[in-house]
Amino acid sequence: MRDYKQLEMFKEVTHQEWNDYHWQLNHRITTIGQVKEIIPLSEDEEKGLISCLGKFKMAITPYYASLIDPNDPYCPIRKQAVPDVRELESFKGDMEDPLNEDGDSPVPCIVHRYPDRVLFLIFNQCSMYCRHCTRRRMVGHEETVINRTQIDEGIAYIKSNPKVRDVLLSGGEPLLLNDGDLEYIIKGLRNIPHVEIIRIGTRVPVVLPQRITDDLIKMLQKYQPIWVNTQFNHPKEITSYSKEACEKIVDGGIPLGNQSVLLRDVNDCVYIMRELLTELVKIRVRPYYLYQCDVAKGINHFRTSVAKGIEIIEGLRGHISGFCVPTYIVDTPNGGGKIPIQPNYVLSENDNKLILRNYEGKLFTYTLPQERGTSCHCKKCYSKEVLGVEKMLLE
Repeated sequence: MRDYKQLEMFKEVTHQEWNDYHWQLNHRITTIGQVKEIIPLSEDEEKGLISCLGKFKMAITPYYASLIDPNDPYCPIRKQAVPDVRELESFKGDMEDPLNEDGDSPVPCIVHRYPDRVLFLIFNQCSMYCRHCTRRRMVGHEETVINRTQIDEGIAYIKSNPKVRDVLLSGGEPLLLNDGDLEYIIKGLRNIPHVEIIRIGTRVPVVLPQRITDDLIKMLQKYQPIWVNTQFNHPKEITSYSKEACEKIVDGGIPLGNQSVLLRDVNDCVYIMRELLTELVKIRVRPYYLYQCDVAKGINHFRTSVAKGIEIIEGLRGHISGFCVPTYIVDTPNGGGKIPIQPNYVLSENDNKLILRNYEGKLFTYTLPQERGTSCHCKKCYSKEVLGVEKMLLE
């Protein structure tokens, strides 16, 4: 675990200012001149950065910028924060809206893809604009700021759909809302009887840990059950600051998970991923998903092969504790949803047995039971509520 290195440009900053998230937001790195004070840029890199900023927004919190190694052009913090000219490249298969979120949006701010849960986009600004963002088509644009009318329309939509039991608050960065505006939304959702779970997807524990204040936690505690998922992508992001932020969330009785994105030249290495995952559980953050990088325009240079993801999962299973191993996910283009992908450990199967391969490559036989029909007698297994694959299997 490492702490930040005081940046020369902020050498006069007091400890109190540094720990104030408002100060962090007001002093974000947004210009090329500020970037050059942090890291050296070649003439070509500077030209590329100028071109990139003509299309995409940049903002880096001083805290996250302090984690950049200025002497390492491959620094994983730099790659996630500083624009790259390759973001302007376009490739076959790239999409503006790779997950068809706009197509699955019945009202502004709501994405309703799965029957029992919705994505509620409550704020479209971020404390830091990650270079691998899949929502860059909408995030950071001042002209599309989400307003109270749209929020109320989203709450009304959820209220009108009794099958919705789980609401995920995302953005942008939902925790950039002040405590009062955030509570307005959460309280509105908690007043809907059929909403059982409220989740928050946030990156502030990683890029702006100062935002996790005691007042924020006290407010969230009033509306349990609440779950939080964050996004650590590299061990260098785990510092005493991020550790303290995560511990505040967990100590407040709020379960905390992590959804990493598999990024080329950042974490596409089994050893880096092992370190990240084992360090996360030490600060009580449960690994949840490892996402294959989406096919969004401008982030092709971050994408790896799916084979690389499977290789990493295979290098984790059996080598670290099972609860440290995330589920490897491809969130399919055109709104197909999340599909888990795992190494194949079943080598063959017949009516009597399976031949299985363990993490060491050793083979084992598992004898199948004589009777393999369903023994379930619950009403739902034979009701009209059973749909799709479940119904086919029962038939």
